[in-house]
Amino acid sequence: MDIKTFGELIDWTRDLHEHLSRCLKHCATQHEEERARALLEYLSSHESELARIVDEFKHQSAKNTLETRVYDNLRHNPIETHRTCDEPYAKLDFDGIYREVMDFHEQVMDLYKTLSEKAEIPEAQELFEALLEMETHESMRLARQIGRMDDL
Repeated sequence: MDIKTFGELIDWTRDLHEHLSRCLKHCATQHEEERARALLEYLSSHESELARIVDEFKHQSAKNTLETRVYDNLRHNPIETHRTCDEPYAKLDFDGIYREVMDFHEQVMDLYKTLSEKAEIPEAQELFEALLEMETHESMRLARQIGRMDDL
């Protein structure tokens, strides 16, 4: 996807969360280990909720902010994820699934941080700082919840 504006970037990150949600849900049906299936189901619902939250940011942002041109950061630092979902998570163990999903979130947070630092208008900087704060908070919440699952 050729991303030109902050609005398109928000759509793209929302779509990444939605895709990851669908992929995790699909892999949950394929995984042999019950504990990993439960993790995949939980992560799928969490990613679906994150997609909804990211979409809300777009609806609450000013039109001029969303139409602001984005730097070409994505060409140099694309987010790596299993875009085709050929069941990669169905082949990972509990810890591997956790690492992959947390790595995805780290990449999204790095992107938001970079864009916040490069923003030329205060509204764009505020938008990406808010997205970064949300993603950071949700990643910490996810880590706590998975830690609890791991304790069981």
